[in-house]
Amino acid sequence: MLLSTASAAFLLFSPSPPQAEDSCLSQSYYGSHGTGHLYITSDNNCAANLLDVDHSVAGVFNKPASRDTQLVWLQHQAVEETLKLQNDENLLDFLARITVHDAPVGDQVVMSPRSAAEVVWASAGHALVSVEKDVALTLDQHLPRFWRASPLPVEPIPFVPVPSKAVEHVKDILSGIKFDPDVASIVNNISIAQLRSDIRYLTGESPASEIVSRHSFSQGAQIAAKWLKANFESHGATCELKPFLSGFTPNVICKYPGTENTTETVLISAHYDSRGSFGSVRAPGGDDDGSGTIALLGIARTIARKGITFRKNVQICAFAGEEQGLYGSRYYAREMYEGGANLTLMIQADMLGYHKPGEPAQLGLPDFIGTPEVAQLVSNLSAIYSPELSVGFTPACCSDHQSFHNLGFPATQVFERAGPIADPMYHNSGDLSDREGYDFDQIKSIAKIQFATLLHAAGFDLPAAE
Repeated sequence: MLLSTASAAFLLFSPSPPQAEDSCLSQSYYGSHGTGHLYITSDNNCAANLLDVDHSVAGVFNKPASRDTQLVWLQHQAVEETLKLQNDENLLDFLARITVHDAPVGDQVVMSPRSAAEVVWASAGHALVSVEKDVALTLDQHLPRFWRASPLPVEPIPFVPVPSKAVEHVKDILSGIKFDPDVASIVNNISIAQLRSDIRYLTGESPASEIVSRHSFSQGAQIAAKWLKANFESHGATCELKPFLSGFTPNVICKYPGTENTTETVLISAHYDSRGSFGSVRAPGGDDDGSGTIALLGIARTIARKGITFRKNVQICAFAGEEQGLYGSRYYAREMYEGGANLTLMIQADMLGYHKPGEPAQLGLPDFIGTPEVAQLVSNLSAIYSPELSVGFTPACCSDHQSFHNLGFPATQVFERAGPIADPMYHNSGDLSDREGYDFDQIKSIAKIQFATLLHAAGFDLPAAE
């Protein structure tokens, strides 16, 4: 394939990661996004080589000339066919409505709208768009609800595989897994009544809550961040609100120091921001991802109630900016990477609360993004501590574990379903807890597995019996 103009570029979206010996792939890598790896090159020889790679989609586009724009990769989420039929959404129609206004000149007060989004390449289920940089941060407010955005780096980036030493360490933990009656007692202590109380505050269903929306730019998300920090701290963690980009609510980063002299760290997380129906200010996020957030709270409350101390360092993180393109976790994962963090594993809990009527309680593990050995560890622990869950793989993608996995940290996600997204209130202002299919027992069952993995990986001690 020949590139016809100086501004033309070749795009490849492939399941294959670059290999160290393949300079073409390595030098044109733009990261892992959803279910594949993205490569962009303007070199004819490299483009010809890329055509030999197994790929999902490929094509040619013209690079935008302006430096004031941002390239964003868009991908349609894996959802049940019945949900697709309920939502006849045309991505191009939505993008065509995104406009900005020119600044007034002199005494001229009439401002003419102009397009702020340009589709430079598209195929079924994927698109590459060029948008103004400020629009890139709020693109989720303009997209149909089953589309997700991933901002691209300005230049190609290095591919960072999970080091073999880190994988071997997870395998060592996996090989030593067996039933522990203390772990079983601890994880079963998570309170469903408290989970219900916590989610009703975060969604605004409780009369005591001021929260209407937890969108990353909302006042409700600011309230939620402070409330989460106060609750984690009241249960023994040391927390801070960590800003990452102007306008976004901060990440909530909580830590428990290990009793051993080690830098080894285990991290569990969820995202507390949410996304509502297109054009609506209401974004309660009961399932996405209030369910994962209350699982973290349930774990923290149990740590305090049982008087647990950890041998390794532990972090519990509630990220913001997930719905706009994993911004919060990207910044924090980069901070840990540049600081040389010794991260044993991380597990992201995203959407734990829903299953279709008639379906059993489930646990979905990612079939693409993540470290298989960590997913296997979670699966094995599920069989021991939550055998009521039917475990399988899900094509649902793109949560905060991806930010860590892309920087070479062992990571995986726990999800509510072994299959595509089925929640009819996904990215909808009706995403509340008081509805059919929202299952607190399933949330507890999955939280038990996230907690059990933390306990086995970090090691723990209970107070001495009096």
